[in-house]
Amino acid sequence: MKITAQQVNELRKITGAGMMDCKKALVESDGDIEKAIDILRKKGQKVAAKRADRSANEGVVLAKVSDDKTFAAVIMINCETDFVAKNADFIGYTQSVIDLAVANKIKNADDLKAADMNGDTVEETITHQTGVIGEKIELGAYEVVEGASTYAYIHPGNRIASIAAFNKAGDFDVAGKDVVMQIAAMAPVSLDQNDVPEEVKQREIEIGKDQARQEGKPEEMLERIAMGKLNKFFKENTLLNQAFIKDTKKTVGQYLKEADKDLTVVAFKRLALA
Repeated sequence: MKITAQQVNELRKITGAGMMDCKKALVESDGDIEKAIDILRKKGQKVAAKRADRSANEGVVLAKVSDDKTFAAVIMINCETDFVAKNADFIGYTQSVIDLAVANKIKNADDLKAADMNGDTVEETITHQTGVIGEKIELGAYEVVEGASTYAYIHPGNRIASIAAFNKAGDFDVAGKDVVMQIAAMAPVSLDQNDVPEEVKQREIEIGKDQARQEGKPEEMLERIAMGKLNKFFKENTLLNQAFIKDTKKTVGQYLKEADKDLTVVAFKRLALA
């Protein structure tokens, strides 16, 4: 059976597969588009299995806020090479996944993988991308926040993105954008000192004591010195206590109070490629 260029183009638009792969699938299926799609999907599954042991350390990180601004998500879809990560089609595919996730306010990675995307699950489309691209593709991470208002930031290059939820809605676009940029740039570990896990605090205290001991400080001073170092850790690593990057004379918490005396961040997430 003769396969026309129109059939090849139609299959290519549906699947995103290469022209030669589409033509071969159509020849194998005697021109049946649905069967050809299955053939390409099976090829994707085979490639995925073949490349399961490969490292997928590159990728695309994107973030988005829902239309009502109460929900935000950040996603990382990984691939093997920087060449693929910068490909417009791969970036577009990642965008389509987060568009789906935010439109449906999907709460976690497992639900996202199972979500319907044009008749397939998201997980199946990821497998298909593996077949089309020829690299290991995987959902590296997916995080969400919810609040009275949310904001998102994608650093140029699509390697770092952040989201934050606030306790109030209103005209806080400037403050919201400043905070998500702060999160992307300064990588805080928690919201404030109360959110730092107890084991992290104890580890920092022990490290502080050991450092002071090695410096020859008296044993009775070690606890006080270590607590001072812990407070420095809070200032450098907790969002609301960090120096605000646009004006280091004030903390992020103080900056937010200038926008509204009751305004604060209730949750944040940050994803970054290594």
